[in-house]
Amino acid sequence: MERENCILISNGKNWIEQAAVDQLHGVANLPGVVRTVGLPDLHPGKTPVGMAVLSRERFYPHLIGNDIGCGMSLFSTGVKQKKFRMDKWESRLNQVRELSDIPCDNPYEEVCPIRDLGTIGTGNHFAEFQCLEHVYREEEANRLGLLHGRLMLLIHSGSRGYGQEILNRYYSPEGLAEGSKEAEDYLKEHDSAILWAGRNRIVTAEKLLAWLGVEREVTPLLESCHNYLERTEDGWLHRKGSVSTKQGAVVIPGSRGSLTYVCVPAADTSVSLDSVSHGAGRKWARSICRSRIDQKYDRDSIRSTKLKSRVVCHDTNLLFAEAPEAYKNVEQVIASLEDYGLITVVATLRPLITFKG
Repeated sequence: MERENCILISNGKNWIEQAAVDQLHGVANLPGVVRTVGLPDLHPGKTPVGMAVLSRERFYPHLIGNDIGCGMSLFSTGVKQKKFRMDKWESRLNQVRELSDIPCDNPYEEVCPIRDLGTIGTGNHFAEFQCLEHVYREEEANRLGLLHGRLMLLIHSGSRGYGQEILNRYYSPEGLAEGSKEAEDYLKEHDSAILWAGRNRIVTAEKLLAWLGVEREVTPLLESCHNYLERTEDGWLHRKGSVSTKQGAVVIPGSRGSLTYVCVPAADTSVSLDSVSHGAGRKWARSICRSRIDQKYDRDSIRSTKLKSRVVCHDTNLLFAEAPEAYKNVEQVIASLEDYGLITVVATLRPLITFKG
């Protein structure tokens, strides 16, 4: 699929649902939209997920959606892999039904505007302990702090209800005119949501490690936001499920049963509006997942993966809705980005324990 103002970054092996392509065409026809890019993880939602959209003179809060600031943060835990005890950590984490059950204070001076600071939420959000699987570029991996024999923690979460409150106040199918009071007010709250979403991931990481009896201080390695609006020289760049290539290395996870890719963007990524995928992208709607794979798993096997990792989650429906089968092949997403010359893979990370709740 390619039109003058709408392109799809994908190769022949990477499946993309036609409904998502149709939604992308609809976005491309919005007033003021000058260019639209669908990335390899594109899939349908209220608006298509896995896209970058450039507009002029107006922008559209609903294209960013209700989870402003949602993103991935990769932390070094300081824990040596040889001291990691899978059964012990799994047992300890299973004592927590939801992260909100663990008390948490706001460590920042400002009043916290988001709901349940130190939590990840539901859906595809997660906290995952990982280790280095394979290094393709040793020097770059060392520079990024990706060290053999050390545990890392990847947090995927957003602004925890705050973004929804903002969208409720500023939603307009016609968008917001550049320079209007509504537009300026939205941008201030939008930036606040991004700030607090990032802070929430830090607090969540520290809370998890404290619960596991580990030193609470974590070291941020990579940070990438994938739901936000950026003011550029060319106009307003909306990213919905897409990551900027202009802020250094990016982390691209698949499902809980696949590897996570750490990549360095190419120097010239203008073909994709300086954006790359944020993950593998859904293949199945959540509503049909359980009926398709219910006979494949029992209560124990659904909580482990082919990579020998464990899954801690007390919501059975969520376990099925977020099963690896529900997601596209992340290797094909990465291959599509490579085919377009957008990224170089630095390393892969293997999941050990995935926590959802």
